[in-house]
Amino acid sequence: MPMLNPFAGDGYSMAALTLAINKYPNMYGLLGDMGLFSEAGQTLRTVIIEQRNNVLNLLPTMPVGSKGSAGSIGKREMRSFVIPHIPHDDVILPTEVQGLRAFGSETDTDTIANLMDLKLQTMKKKHDITKEWHRVGALNGIVYDSDGSTVIYNYFDEFGITQHSQDFQLTDEDLEVNPVCLAIKRWIETHLYGETMTSIMALCSPEYFDEFTTHPNVKEAYKFYENAANNRQNLGADYREGFKYGGIVWKEYIGQASEVDGTVHKFITANEAVAFPLGTSQTFRGVFAPADFNETVNTVGLPLYAKQEERDMQRGWDIHTQSNPLYICTRPEVLVKVTMS
Repeated sequence: MPMLNPFAGDGYSMAALTLAINKYPNMYGLLGDMGLFSEAGQTLRTVIIEQRNNVLNLLPTMPVGSKGSAGSIGKREMRSFVIPHIPHDDVILPTEVQGLRAFGSETDTDTIANLMDLKLQTMKKKHDITKEWHRVGALNGIVYDSDGSTVIYNYFDEFGITQHSQDFQLTDEDLEVNPVCLAIKRWIETHLYGETMTSIMALCSPEYFDEFTTHPNVKEAYKFYENAANNRQNLGADYREGFKYGGIVWKEYIGQASEVDGTVHKFITANEAVAFPLGTSQTFRGVFAPADFNETVNTVGLPLYAKQEERDMQRGWDIHTQSNPLYICTRPEVLVKVTMS
């Protein structure tokens, strides 16, 4: 008697697997947990961003009865971005389920289903860390592929601007740190261009965070923060929001991801930090395109898709997952590269 296909039922259709894999607990990392990027699906595989550089100029005085100065609403520009396609495949082979059938039955569907769930969880985690890698890239202004060198999008080039940098001379023990912090704040506030924000955060590499918090003019404030944080923790508060100094929340981010060959890519470059606004409405966007399946044509894109089918000659099952995310900063002027010297 031929072995039954335990995945032939509706419970393992594309729709059911996609629903299940998107219900797994989030493993997105810091930026995903922060909700910095407003995420939504769309039916198209491209994103079009319209930009209008509003012109606000001083109006000259004129003699009474004269013709007024000509009005201008600024130059209008449109940019198109193709949404990246990230497929990932795995397989369940007969050797992996050999001996799992219960005595007297043709197949132990529960056990094989558990193996399918395990595979899906592992595949989802890989997609999650990849999306976090793309979020961090958008936050730094340049989204790299998994090799850490191939550029998917350089948003500074796309929008025709140069990234602003701010150096802290932390080797100078007499450095007045607060005015340098204010320079970052003023730059971001000036370049919001009509956008709103609630505060400013700087995500730091461990090396930068250590140097910053041990500078003589910051050290005492950080010690006070640590003591207050410990007291808040004892009262049940969550103090993971970071250390606020100079009107900026300084937070360490030790996130990293590896290639298949073991090469490690740090999310924040060593000895650097990146400052950016929080609480914006349109600056940080995440868009999902639909999968390239027959049944998903012209449907609203989901964060992740999963599908399975039996292999030829009933020699196992192929598992396919894919995500189609685009993470973008629509105002890269507000991304400040923070260095130390």
